[in-house]
Amino acid sequence: MRKSLVLLSVAGLVAGCGQSNNNAATNEAAAQPKKKPTYCFFKDEEMKDWAATRDKDGNLTIKGKAHVKDPRYKAVLGAPTVTGTTAELSPSITQNDTGYGAPDDTWDVTAGIPNSAAITIVTITCGGKTAARLEVPPKG
Repeated sequence: MRKSLVLLSVAGLVAGCGQSNNNAATNEAAAQPKKKPTYCFFKDEEMKDWAATRDKDGNLTIKGKAHVKDPRYKAVLGAPTVTGTTAELSPSITQNDTGYGAPDDTWDVTAGIPNSAAITIVTITCGGKTAARLEVPPKG
């Protein structure tokens, strides 16, 4: 009898621990704060010529131009955030390590999105604003 009660108690504790972990994971996902937009270093007219092209494997390459007034810095595209069939990228600046400035202080920016055959919409955001929305037919 005593042995049965001990085994029953242990089984109840193990089952309760599993339930707590599931609830904790659910609560953590629900409590995640909304992603804050990154700071935008560019005015609308300083970002242009956005395009998305697909290679033979279906992977996307995003290209555009961004103007940076200070030659100590260069424009770059940040890492893409992929959600379902949508990708989002944001331009930013980083230290100019090239040793030269861009013609007219306008940098060509490029980013690749690997494994992106299913992506159909690419959004370029700067701060809380949408700078461009590119629709791309899926590979297939």
